[in-house]
This record gives sequence, C-alpha cells and structure tokens, in this order.
Amino acid sequence: MTSIERLVGQPDELAKNGHSLIPVVSGSASLQVYPHSLRSSGPMLFFVARQGPQKSLFIYSPSGLTGAAANLVGEPFPTGPLQGSMRCCPLVHGNARIIQTIFSFTQPAVVGLRQSFGFGDRLGIANPGHVRSLTGSSFFPVLAQQSIRELTRTKREAEDVMDAAVWAVFQEGYTSGFGADADHLKTTADIDRMVKAGFTMFTFDPSEHVVNAADTMSVEGLAKRAASHPWADLNDNIAAMVARYEGKTVVISKAFTITPDRQEVLRAVVKYGGSLAHIRRLNDHLLQSYPGHPREVEVSVDETESVTSPFEHFFMASELQRLKVEIVSLAPRFVGEFEKGIDYKGTLDVFRTEYLRHVEISDFFGSHKISFHSGSDKFGVYETVGKTGRGKIHVKTAGTSYLEALKVAALQDAGLFREILDFSTGLFEQEKASYHVSARLSNVKKGASYSDSELPTLFGSDDIRQVLHVTFGKVLTSAGPDGKSLLFRDRLMACLDTHEDVHYDILVKHFKRHLDPLESLAKR
Repeated sequence: MTSIERLVGQPDELAKNGHSLIPVVSGSASLQVYPHSLRSSGPMLFFVARQGPQKSLFIYSPSGLTGAAANLVGEPFPTGPLQGSMRCCPLVHGNARIIQTIFSFTQPAVVGLRQSFGFGDRLGIANPGHVRSLTGSSFFPVLAQQSIRELTRTKREAEDVMDAAVWAVFQEGYTSGFGADADHLKTTADIDRMVKAGFTMFTFDPSEHVVNAADTMSVEGLAKRAASHPWADLNDNIAAMVARYEGKTVVISKAFTITPDRQEVLRAVVKYGGSLAHIRRLNDHLLQSYPGHPREVEVSVDETESVTSPFEHFFMASELQRLKVEIVSLAPRFVGEFEKGIDYKGTLDVFRTEYLRHVEISDFFGSHKISFHSGSDKFGVYETVGKTGRGKIHVKTAGTSYLEALKVAALQDAGLFREILDFSTGLFEQEKASYHVSARLSNVKKGASYSDSELPTLFGSDDIRQVLHVTFGKVLTSAGPDGKSLLFRDRLMACLDTHEDVHYDILVKHFKRHLDPLESLAKR
C-alpha cells in the first residue's frame, strides 16, 4: 500500500508502474490509482483513481486549487497527515470541459493526411483499451467517433462520446493527440449538434442522393435523368460538365490513364451529381456558420449498392475541388462486400487491383486519403492493403468494440450473455433493416444450447456476430420488466467494470490484429 505522501512526492516514479493500479491510502480512505494518469499542473497533482467501483478525478494541491482547476465540481477528500487539500471530482461533462482547458492533449486535433484509425466506442468505456492497442503503432487514433444513427440507437449525446475520449486519454496519459469524427452526417442540424460537442472531423453522408440505378441505365436515360439535376447548386450545366471529361485523357500515373466515354461521364453525373450538390450545401453551412471552428471533411459514399469506379472517384474528387470543398478523405463503395462485423467477402486479388487504382487517384490529387468504412474485422483486406505498402488511409470501426465487450460477458457472466444472445436473435429481423448484413437465424441456437465453454467461441461465427452487432441499440436501451431499470445495460457495464483488465486486454489483442498488418503504410 502506497501512502498519499509518496504519491504526491514521487508521482513520476510511480507512473512507471505499467498499467497495474497503485493502491494508495489517504487518511481513512483507500484508492486504486491509474499510474499513467498522474499529471502535474503547477503545484497541483491530478490523477484518476477508483474508490470501490467508482472512478473519479482527484486533484491535490498544497495550497488550494487555482486557475481553471478551482472550477472543477467535486467534494473535499481526506489527505491524512499530508498538508494541503484534495478534491474528488466526478467524471462528468462540465469537469471534462475544464480539463480540456488545462491539458491541451485532451482536446481533439485535426488529423490531416496522417495514417489514421477510428475506434468507435458505443459504451463509452472502451477507449482506454483502444489507446493501449496503439503501443508501437504509427497510426493516429480517432477516439471520439460516433454516427448520428449510433447516437440515436444508444440514446447518447455527442458530448458523452467526447467526454469518454477525454477521460480515456487522461486516464492512460496518452498525449500524442486524437481525432473526433462526427460520422455519417446528413443534415445541417447534424452538423450543428456535433460542432457544439467539439468534434473536428465531419463525415458527410450523401448516400440518399446517390442514384444506384445509373449503372444499368442507357445513354439516353442517363442524359434525361441528368437534365433534372440541381445544376444551380453545382454552378454548372450538363453540357459543360460532360465536356470537361468526355474523351479527355488524364494520366493518373505511368501505368494508369483515364479516358471516359460519354456514357461513363453521364453515369458519374447521374450517380453522384445530386450527392455533390448536397455535400456542397453541408460544407457551406459548416464554413459559414462556424468559420473559426477547427475542421476537416470526409465524404462517404460507401453505404450504397453501386460500386464506385476509379473514374467516378476521380470525377467526385475533381468536382469537389471545383466546388472548393476541401476533403481529407473519401470513402468509396469498394468492390466486394464490407458487411458489418465480419471479414471481407469477395476476391481479394480483385479488391487489390481496385484499391491500387483508388490509391493512384488519391495520390494524383495529393489532398485526400482513402477511407474504409465498416472496417471492423476486415482482416483479409488489411493483410492485402498492408502488403501493397501503398496508400494513405483512414479506417473506421465501431461494432467490433461492442462485440468484444460482449465477449467479456461470455467469459465472465455466461447467464447474462445467453440472455443478450436470445434477446438479439428475437430482434434481428427488425433491427437489420438499416445495415448491410447476411446473417441467417437458422445458424443461431438458443443460448441454453451452448455450454459455458462454447460461448466465447461463438464470436467466430459470422451469423452470431451480425445478430449481436445490429441489435446493440435495443440491448443497451431496453427497459426491464419494472419499466424503470435497464434490461441489460447496467449488468453489462457492471461486468465490464468488474473485469476491466480483461476487457482492456481483449481489446488490445483484437485491435492489434487490425493495426499490425497496416503498419507498413504508416512507416513509409
């Protein structure tokens, strides 16, 4: 047991304690201190610690809290014979905002063209494990990442997501910076909501404006459809747009040129013209309403039925440039299937060829990365991409962290996991509507049919992974029989809290499988 006097007197030495919590006695109270959270600001010492199941921020000062720290909401905490005072502060939104003013590393940063990886944290407690998985990695993390759909389904606020990232980097002493991605934004109200919470990366999702049928339309049909586009919003007309591309050869690289014919150009115009107008409207709102706000924009057309051809990638990037919409990354709809929560479905050799074409186009413009959405568990893709050694990329994951949390339940609370599995199976047909999945319920049995030792192995089943994946919202928000308590969330969170080390270790192992194959890109 370490005394509070030693903690205050030798914080740098104790911070070398690895990840093992430091048992500390302070007066009549005992704490478990996260060693990497020990951090000084002037004469004050800040750290995160547990007192029983409760995790809090503590601040010690020999002469009282000063500056912004004086505004931290909390209660006095005993220091025993140690002179000075200590305050115990809950990990709440107001305190997170104050911490961001004291320690700049807790503020999200613009990512830019760095190789980056997005860790969606739907539970708000996985980010410490995400941070630990970055040990030895050259990837820049996006720790505050959530889509409007996820916020709606989990009944969380954007501020909750940001706060979780703030407390995670503080707890882990992670000072290398992190991004904050407001994912799949479709309206200006979505932008307003995420700017208010402090997000700095804005992923515009114009998928509702993509015309998938363009791939099978005749030249005449395409021309007729293109005539109805919102040309005023595009500062253009159909004749001028077609003339810019039809028959014009663009040398993308020594081995790759593009010479689109009229049908290819019209197809791109019809498929993505409405999306370009919508993206411009969203971007104008962001620029005009929040001129001083740190920002970068990603464009996502991955959640569509139609594959984005290399020319269509070129067309979108070129038109966005003409419209003065600066993007940091673009998520095309790749060949093959990027289903939720499972590995890639498709021929990896074909994917490799298409990926390298997209990389060459990205390199041609030099201003945006290739973004992979539905990036959870696409191990075949990452092996393939890593072996090419080419491309600036951003990867987005979210559902896989939720599945790893359920794996902890399968290991530590078999009864709870069986309940969640049966509940999810019953809701799958209803909940899968807005997700790209192919799970078959005929391959999923009742929870009672599996032995305790079988439960952790179920995460090797694509069908079970997807059944669990798409029902996360109902699992986390459904009320219990009394109509007051939550059916699963509180028990799941208690399980993860009790077995925090197991949870973090599982996350580290899992995300190393994602990151390690890609390190060849980050170290170019």
